[in-house]
Amino acid sequence: MMILYTIPIISSLEHYMREALDWIHTTFGISWAWSIVVLTVIVRMLLVPLTVKQIHSMQNLQRYAPQMKEIQRKYKDDKQRQNEELMKFYRENSINPAASCLPMLAQLPVFISLYYALREFAKHPPPGDLSWLHFIPNITWHANSFWGGYVLLVVYVASQMASTFFMSATADKTQRTLFLLMPLVFVFVISHFPVGLVLYWVTTNLWTVGQGLITRRLIPKTAPPLPGARRTSRTAPKEDAGSDSDGAEPAPASPAKPAAGRSTAPPRRVKRKKRAGRR
Repeated sequence: MMILYTIPIISSLEHYMREALDWIHTTFGISWAWSIVVLTVIVRMLLVPLTVKQIHSMQNLQRYAPQMKEIQRKYKDDKQRQNEELMKFYRENSINPAASCLPMLAQLPVFISLYYALREFAKHPPPGDLSWLHFIPNITWHANSFWGGYVLLVVYVASQMASTFFMSATADKTQRTLFLLMPLVFVFVISHFPVGLVLYWVTTNLWTVGQGLITRRLIPKTAPPLPGARRTSRTAPKEDAGSDSDGAEPAPASPAKPAAGRSTAPPRRVKRKKRAGRR
């Protein structure tokens, strides 16, 4: 039953994708490959509101990372309690961890519909040029079927690692390393996709890189919470550490250290006189 419902949905997505590509191809008078590039830019422009939410979510995660690590450390032996406390912390501080995945999830229907549209292009080539930049003879061919496809796969890996570098800024060192190495694994799967699909993914990766560079320049970093905001019982207040119990200012530290070239004998003689007086 699920397959019967899925097939009409896929057919509809493929139909709308072909209509969109045909409109771009006809309106701008460009090749089908460049139509995919323009389509990718349009999709990413429509996803800007979700991208803004993603950026704010990443900033919040980075800001409250020490507190979340403290919760994980405190309840490391009780995973259920740890998840409950983290969810409570998310609600109290308006953090949505899923917001960082929204742009990628929103692109999934576009990715699927473009795959089926290119597969239909391979069976029934549309009128027009299917090549791109003279080293891609046909965007419907698999990326591992000619040398130009391998060049595009190298660009895909580089662009994916660069985009991951910007999007995994809040992850710990181990997770970030894993995310950076994932394109080297997925490239063997991507190599069996049509070149037009790889071109779409390369374009969206380059958009993400440019977006990350602009974000770092224009959007100020969120200041981390003050260290004293969540003080524990073991942490002494700063005002108590720098003053005496009666509120008097502490004695300056410089007289305690003798100046260079001066003898420390007078203080020792004073101490001996006091002891003699006591006797």
